[in-house]
Amino acid sequence: MKARSYRDLLIWQQSMALASTVYAVTRSFPREELFGLSAQLRRAAVSIPSNIAEGHGRGSDKHFCLFLMQARGSLFEVETQLDIAANLGYLTPEAASEIRRSTQEIARRTNALLRTIRTGEPTKRRQ
Repeated sequence: MKARSYRDLLIWQQSMALASTVYAVTRSFPREELFGLSAQLRRAAVSIPSNIAEGHGRGSDKHFCLFLMQARGSLFEVETQLDIAANLGYLTPEAASEIRRSTQEIARRTNALLRTIRTGEPTKRRQ
C-alpha cells in the first residue's frame, strides 16, 4: 500500500523526532558553537525529514529515490557531527549512543524503502 502522505511514513516520523532531539541536545552546546557545529547539526537534521517529504511530493519513484538518498546523506552527516560533538565532550556517551541508535534505525528503514521502490516489491510494514 502506497503512503497517501509523507506524514504516514514511519521514516519521516522518526526523522522528525530525531530533528527535535538534535535541537534539544544542541541547546547545551557551548555558546561559541551557536553558529558552528550546533547550527550545522540542526540544518542536517532538519534536512532529513524535509527531503523525505519533498521527494514523496514529487510524485514519481525516481524523484522519491533521489530525495531519499539525499536524506540518507544528511543522516550520515548528522552521525558524523554527533561523533565530533561527543569527541569534544558536548554530548555524554549515553546521549550520543541513544541518538546513534535512532540514526541507524532511520538508515535501515531508508535503505529498505529504497530497495522496495527500486524493485517494486511491496513492503510488509510501513517504512
